[in-house]
Amino acid sequence: MAHVQVTIAGRSYRMACGDGEEGHLLELAAAFDGKIQELRAAFGEIGDMRLHVMAALTMADDLIETRKRISTLESEISALRSMVSAQASRSEAAERQLAEALNRTADRIERVTDALAEPRGGQDFG
Repeated sequence: MAHVQVTIAGRSYRMACGDGEEGHLLELAAAFDGKIQELRAAFGEIGDMRLHVMAALTMADDLIETRKRISTLESEISALRSMVSAQASRSEAAERQLAEALNRTADRIERVTDALAEPRGGQDFG
């Protein structure tokens, strides 16, 4: 288990984390400290505990809004995938119909060609 020293609102804290997660923990602490500084600049000195609670609530609100946006985007992606799948099915059906029409046309051309190639009434025009 790794340990990391983080500073939040001017106070240092020794935190434990999983090996390799030190950078992530430092990043989280810096984000929380930044939010506290931002609120302190906006509201002044209203007490550390209130600033910490406000920062935590603000970050929790951001997280909830982000989750809602992700959920909406996932729904939109699902709908788009369904549309693409339906369009692919329609395209495949259209391709099959086109292939069948081309085969019928090729058969007709072959029959016409054969009919034109048959000698007529025993006359030789050669």
